[in-house]
Amino acid sequence: MRITDLMIQETMIMDLQATTKDEAIDELISSLNRSGRINDPVLFKEMIYKREAESSTGIGGGIAMPHAKTTAVNEPTVVFAKSRKGLDFEALDDQPAHVFFMIAAPEGAGNTHLRTLAALSRLLIDSDFISQLMSTDTPAEVSALFDAKQAEAAEKEAAKEKAKAEKAANAASASTTGQQQNTSGVIVGDANSEDFVVAVTACPTGIAHTFMAEDALKKKAQEMGINIRVETNGSEGAQNVLTADEIARAKGVIVAADKNVEMARFDGKPVLQRPVSDGIRKSEELIRKAVNGDAPIYHSQGGNAKEDGANTGKISVGSKIYKDLMNGISHMLPFVVGGGILLAISFLIEQLAGEDNPLFQLLQTIGGGTGAFHFLIPVLAGFIAMSIGDRPALMPGMVGGLMAVNSNAGFLGGLAAGFLAGYVVIGLRKLFKGLPKAIDGLKPILLYPVFGLLIVGAISFYVFDPIFGSLNTWLVDALGNLGTGNAVLLGLLLGGMMSIDMGGPFNKAAYTFAIGVFTSSGNTDGAWMAAVMAGGMVPPLAIALATTFFKSKFTEQERKSGLTNYVLGFSFITEGAIPFAAADPLRVLTSCILGSAVAGGLTQLWSINVPAPHGGIFVAALANHALLFLLAVAIGSVISGLILGLWKKSPTLVK
Repeated sequence: MRITDLMIQETMIMDLQATTKDEAIDELISSLNRSGRINDPVLFKEMIYKREAESSTGIGGGIAMPHAKTTAVNEPTVVFAKSRKGLDFEALDDQPAHVFFMIAAPEGAGNTHLRTLAALSRLLIDSDFISQLMSTDTPAEVSALFDAKQAEAAEKEAAKEKAKAEKAANAASASTTGQQQNTSGVIVGDANSEDFVVAVTACPTGIAHTFMAEDALKKKAQEMGINIRVETNGSEGAQNVLTADEIARAKGVIVAADKNVEMARFDGKPVLQRPVSDGIRKSEELIRKAVNGDAPIYHSQGGNAKEDGANTGKISVGSKIYKDLMNGISHMLPFVVGGGILLAISFLIEQLAGEDNPLFQLLQTIGGGTGAFHFLIPVLAGFIAMSIGDRPALMPGMVGGLMAVNSNAGFLGGLAAGFLAGYVVIGLRKLFKGLPKAIDGLKPILLYPVFGLLIVGAISFYVFDPIFGSLNTWLVDALGNLGTGNAVLLGLLLGGMMSIDMGGPFNKAAYTFAIGVFTSSGNTDGAWMAAVMAGGMVPPLAIALATTFFKSKFTEQERKSGLTNYVLGFSFITEGAIPFAAADPLRVLTSCILGSAVAGGLTQLWSINVPAPHGGIFVAALANHALLFLLAVAIGSVISGLILGLWKKSPTLVK
């Protein structure tokens, strides 16, 4: 595929009128929208700014490459634009940007399109080519220039392939490591030379900077007479993966990446960890340091694996906490969605065929408390810990999360256990740093697991469990004393408590109280069950409504997860809202508590009874006032959804 198949002339802007970065982004998006290449300008703009928040796509040298990969794109497109005066795009070299390439890639972009975008990125390393682009006056001239440049590049690649084939045919043995890689993965220079380094490049979207950094490193290494092999982590996954032999022979390792890459393989090697932009603009510095071994020695056992002196870029405490939190949430989501949907189906089967039905029992076992849902908090805690302390922190984090589940500490206890485990492993790594090198191999398989588990388990057992356990007991007793008071007030309280921690001690205290009254009354009084069920249905339904009607306030992944919350909410599976609550607790919990309290209070105001302990909408028909019960849930959900949607900070404001 030609680059000009994506860079269509009708979208080109030969005289950009914008004078600021925001205006430039708006003008480029307007061109995409007018040509019908995108279907949701608001969502596309959100994703553009999300990428800008990672690092500016003003790569320097007068070039800016804002890009996004999202469902808002109908067809892969590159908008070319020129600004003769230039504008401040917050470029890495602090110079004005004159040439712009806005890349719009659909969520399911094919490999051919991705490779074409990679080819475009590599061309932009050539400063002479950029000068030629600046001298063009019409879209036709731009297209002709790209076609000629791509044809020239194809000829060079063909010549390399031919030379490579001839060398292989003439060689007595193809023992040179890496020579059977594809053209973009061959070693630049003599593979057996002592001046040999390896590199990994990666950016969050994997469609531009990844390949620009690769090409910049390879070109600079060739100029310097240094041999290099570069692995890319782009949209198609890892390409030209480094072999163990190459890593062992390399004098140093360059990791130019803005996202996580596999690092354990570099244990014991001098490793430079830098932003991907440094791979583009500081390639000579990185190569020189790597070949001289002028880099911190990387150790993969625990901690954040960065030695003193590593220049990895500054990150705020808040950003670090959010990154660790999202690592836990992203790994927990499949358990929430998979288990939740199966539970919802089981409730439907129960109503149709009864609780003795084998399929109902199977789905309850797979999705419920002994299946997927049993792992929610342990997985959340474990992967938060792993994000902080690497693999040695995973096990103590998961065990701490499991202890939180068994002690009714809930997801708040799991969060605490996850962060605790991560930083305990970091502490252990520092504590054991001075031990003889002869026992280094025992650290990850003996010292970290034993001491990490002991410390996390002890703190969970003696601190987290008693605190949350006592709180749970107090709440149940307090609710029992309120049972003879004002019904509406108690309904407000029960409904609100269902949203405080969504499965934790508050939630369980309210539900336990309702179950206690429900069972002691001979299944004739479901008033309190109506309050807790309505209150528990509100959080996921509110999330679903907010992500549907306030799309610009949520990321693309959040919107997709939000859709499943319709099913979870209707099924009385409050846990569907946990990932959102964990990511933004103040706004989500406050919004949900208010709506759940209203829903619970309305059930008592309207004297609603639900003679079933679970099931949500599937048992609504059993209520004495079924329509009023559904109305109470709807009112509470709308209130929470509106508050959350209006209050939540839009990702498009993060610049």
